[in-house]
Amino acid sequence: MDTVIELWTALPLVIQIVIKIVAIMLPLMILVAYYTYAERKIIGYMQVRMGPNRVGFFGMRLWGLGQPIADAVKLMFKEIIIPSGANKLLFLIAPALSIGPALAAWAVFPFDAGMELADINAGLLYILAMTSLGVYGVIIAGWASNSKYAFLGSIRSAAQIVSYEIAMGFALVGVLVAAGSLNLGDIVAAQQGGLLHWFWLPLLPLFLVYFISGVAETNRAPFDVAEGESEIVAGFHVEYSGMAFAVFFLAEYANMILIAALSALMFLGGWLSPLPEGWADGAFLLGDGFHWLLIKTFFFMFLFLWFRATFPRYRYDQIMRLGWKVFIPITIVWIVVVAVMKVTEMPWWFN
Repeated sequence: MDTVIELWTALPLVIQIVIKIVAIMLPLMILVAYYTYAERKIIGYMQVRMGPNRVGFFGMRLWGLGQPIADAVKLMFKEIIIPSGANKLLFLIAPALSIGPALAAWAVFPFDAGMELADINAGLLYILAMTSLGVYGVIIAGWASNSKYAFLGSIRSAAQIVSYEIAMGFALVGVLVAAGSLNLGDIVAAQQGGLLHWFWLPLLPLFLVYFISGVAETNRAPFDVAEGESEIVAGFHVEYSGMAFAVFFLAEYANMILIAALSALMFLGGWLSPLPEGWADGAFLLGDGFHWLLIKTFFFMFLFLWFRATFPRYRYDQIMRLGWKVFIPITIVWIVVVAVMKVTEMPWWFN
């Protein structure tokens, strides 16, 4: 009886948590879907092409806004073909292992002051843990497919992801040293004071390394060696079709949005206004708020698309050399520099 009473008492809290999860996941899934549409339209404009412009209903038809909906419906009705020699259980688990961490990382992400699902002190460690789990989906997908092409593609992708994840981890160590906290809300609070007080300036090398490593970790151009057009197959997910393939596709775009949002949070002040402290108090949309985080995140999301339309694909040896011989040494050296700046309380960032 006591257990029933305890469950009944906890029910409102459970409902609140579920509502918060839906409030985060629903807009995120819509954003992921329309990010694919934005990619086709933006790159189309950059390359003087049309992009989707005839899909949808009523006013949507003019701009092709129904394209993500059409893609989703098409993939839902396509058959999921499992190779005869594949490990069926792992074959179906792999897509979930790819998209799960990308979604779970948002549990500790603060969208505004006090606006997060879970406010934990080790939020930065949680983010690192979640983002590092995605590589298991890549490896398992290649191995479970029982295809030498998928397996080689998964090994190549995993090596790239692990290499750049080390550089990303060291870059976040610099953020930890500068903020003096693992809590994501505290990291944003440490950047109070306007544009020149954000971490992008004292941590500029780490900022660049983090974002470029994020592009590489998500296997995006110019680091998309897993799906080179000069090769026969598309890497670790070559044996996947239907919604199983769609989940890998969604995981890639969800990770891109996560990297963009974390870059804005760690280095560009998150929801803080770029105006000096006190200048925008009470001013409509000029003060601190979620809209600033959204603008900064959209800026980094745009950079992902711009890079794809601009840069040629790197060779695999060039990618590995950049990660191991350039980015990791830079991050290690700059962590020492930041530590010295912090200890000496160098004005005006770390006073």
